[in-house]
Amino acid sequence: MKRDPEVLRMLRERATGRTQARAAARAGMSERTARKYEQLAHLPSQLKQPRRHRTRPNPFAEVWPWVVSQLERDPALQGTTLFALLHQLHPGRFQAGQLRTLQTHIATWRAVHGPDREVIFPQVHRPGIVAQSDFTHLSDLGVTLGGVPFPHLLLHLVFVYSNVEAVQICASETFEALAEGLERCLWQLGGVPQQHRTDHLSAAIRPLDGPGRAEASARYAALLRHYGLEPTTNNAGVAHEDGDVEQAHFRFKQAVDQALRIRGSREFPDRASYARSLQNVVKQRNLTRQTRWAEEQAVLRPLPAAPLALCREVRVPVSRFGTIQVLRNTYSVPSRLIGATVLARVRSEVVEVYRGTAHLLVLSAAEGCRACWARGSIGSTTAT
Repeated sequence: MKRDPEVLRMLRERATGRTQARAAARAGMSERTARKYEQLAHLPSQLKQPRRHRTRPNPFAEVWPWVVSQLERDPALQGTTLFALLHQLHPGRFQAGQLRTLQTHIATWRAVHGPDREVIFPQVHRPGIVAQSDFTHLSDLGVTLGGVPFPHLLLHLVFVYSNVEAVQICASETFEALAEGLERCLWQLGGVPQQHRTDHLSAAIRPLDGPGRAEASARYAALLRHYGLEPTTNNAGVAHEDGDVEQAHFRFKQAVDQALRIRGSREFPDRASYARSLQNVVKQRNLTRQTRWAEEQAVLRPLPAAPLALCREVRVPVSRFGTIQVLRNTYSVPSRLIGATVLARVRSEVVEVYRGTAHLLVLSAAEGCRACWARGSIGSTTAT
């Protein structure tokens, strides 16, 4: 078949009045070929029909009904996950280079049978400028620790240029969790950008009274000053302004879910082992971002000499019942402290109790008066 430029030249020659034979000769084709294209009145590219047959056998033809059944059962399953399962079910049958073929088949199936997908509008970012953070719930993943459901959140920090991320497990959405989570995430990543963007943190502020809100805001400002971060917040009602971290929530939870499916169990012996599993997911995701991360690292500011380790301090008396009242929660303390005034340092998940400079004990912030441990005995319940 001739190419479009050859046929166009022949037609131009004919338009100048040359005979069909001379026009064909000048275009490098036979007179018969020139006559054919004149009669068809179409260029070769317009006559080309899309190929509707396969040039080689489909390696997944026999297992495709099984693949479809898995996608119908759980549309969130990805091609890499199903390919790994096929390797287990049919050892030696599939080659690593066939993964792309399976992914193409799955993409075609989803285009015909799958749900609508979200529309993403790309934004332009510069390295080292903005990090976004937000809380996200992971309770719907169904993780259990020692057979007990583990309701929890993550503080998720994302550097928006490279999409490198860090996470920190939290029990609730509070200013203490934000401060501790942000600080630990920055130290995980080893550098400081220019700005830290959040939403309006209404869930963390709402439970506090007026003085509590002012104190929380002051502590948050002190934390950002310590790291030289400029605070920015989204405009009310403009959800896409923190779209990077929102999208990272979705992708990260999807990656954790896939890791749990491959693991075959959502049960972990303790919180520390689950935290390690999350960090493995973070590590694998960050490995794919090294090119942009190298650009970002080059312009990040160094970390300060030491973490700030902010906490809320409250001086409270020990009642005649051997209890203290800390931020509307009641905790039991040793009876020898009755009548004394102690200092309670409130962190995201624990309350540390001091008498002067002596560290007396650590209480679980979530347990109230039901939990009281001697100093150092809480082990893995300390925030990880």
